[in-house]
Amino acid sequence: MRSAYSVETVRAAERALMARLPEGALMQRAAAGLSAACADLLGRVYGSRVVLLIGSGDNGGDALYAGARLARRGAGVTAVLLSPERTHAQGLAALRRAGGVSVVPGAADDAIGRADLVVDGIVGIGGKGGLRPDAERLVEAVARTRAAVVAVDLPSGVEADSGEVRGAAVRADVTVTFGTYKPGLLVDPAREYAGVVRLVDIGLELPAEPELEALQHADVARLLPRPAAESDKYRRGVVGVAAGSGRYPGAAVLAVSGALRGGAGAVRYVGPAAEAVIARFPETLVSDRGPAEAGRVQAWVTGPGAGDDAATVAEVLAAEVPVLLDADGLRLADRDTVRGRTAPTLMTPHAGEAAALLGVAREEVEGARLAAVRELAAVYRATVLLKGSTTLVADAAGGAVRVNATGTPWLATAGSGDVLSGLGGSLLAAGLSALDAGSVAAYLHGLAGRFAAQGAPAGAHDVAECVPEAWRDVRD
Repeated sequence: MRSAYSVETVRAAERALMARLPEGALMQRAAAGLSAACADLLGRVYGSRVVLLIGSGDNGGDALYAGARLARRGAGVTAVLLSPERTHAQGLAALRRAGGVSVVPGAADDAIGRADLVVDGIVGIGGKGGLRPDAERLVEAVARTRAAVVAVDLPSGVEADSGEVRGAAVRADVTVTFGTYKPGLLVDPAREYAGVVRLVDIGLELPAEPELEALQHADVARLLPRPAAESDKYRRGVVGVAAGSGRYPGAAVLAVSGALRGGAGAVRYVGPAAEAVIARFPETLVSDRGPAEAGRVQAWVTGPGAGDDAATVAEVLAAEVPVLLDADGLRLADRDTVRGRTAPTLMTPHAGEAAALLGVAREEVEGARLAAVRELAAVYRATVLLKGSTTLVADAAGGAVRVNATGTPWLATAGSGDVLSGLGGSLLAAGLSALDAGSVAAYLHGLAGRFAAQGAPAGAHDVAECVPEAWRDVRD
């Protein structure tokens, strides 16, 4: 499990640790890890040209001490001081003793243009509201070079707690972060600025519950439902799918395919696309009597391709089993009905659907994804899976938000979300909580997308076919 903590929590842990260590020891730990990462990226330190972009915060001090270590190994190191009067004095003195030099921003263009490596120590984890003009000019100069870029703790210009990017920001090849991940390193749009994230352990003692957590293979493997010797189709979980319409029969087929590939013991289908569903998946149990009369299920999926069938969505929401609500179902569902449900509800909007539910512009959701998913979960008293390049899952009860980064741009294809809905529904029917079902479904769906594409276009049906391969990859 990768865990990310808020700036406030990290600051408190740093203060507690510094009180027990000799003065400057914590910064030296950070600088040692940073210099090692820089050396790895350079390959050959001796004779290389390194430029440090130094702001007034502690991460500027980290960068200066790391620069001193590189200079002692033969690198030519130049520090660009954005606020000379507020530069970390001891770090700057260490750099100069090691043979490094310092310049002001106005004299930095030549050094940046010739650099093999640029170290971004402009703004630390407390930075908010975007970069100042002098820092923006340096960021633009770095973007014009071919130098590798290492960010200290997180790229300057991104906000650590929210993952928001307000204006210009450093695009790093590697981000060296200290003690723990910060939410902005795992959530878009900030995540795309971070490059490869390298975590350096500096000895922080952190609370048990983080702000954000990202499941890894072992975590997903532990959550995967497995049939026991005495399992039958009912014990494995029966998922009901109320989806599709005369206009969108394929949505029903794809949702059923996701449910079947997701390990459901059986799938019951209710809707006008029964003929298409049976033609593709003859094992499906179909009914023309509506969700309430369809037979026993442990969870429902409703909404994909539903068109304007609000009555079916309302009937599903009245069931006393977990419900996954997607696509048209999100628009058709009554908010108070969702809020009043006693059984779990898992909502799976993309950014546009989330924006409509919150009454804001899509760009607002995309720019502040973490805030949006938390707000939706609170407003609807439901677990919310916000689709995107980094999928976020927020629980109705609060707590750590789950983030998933297994997705691929190849999943941006019609019907891919319908497959995810069926997959999530099968996991709900197997007994997983809404938070776990959403998290595991997103993880498997992302892997399946990667396997289906393998660098080439793939349709949603290909993604569904690759879900078992994703399952095996995690299990094994």
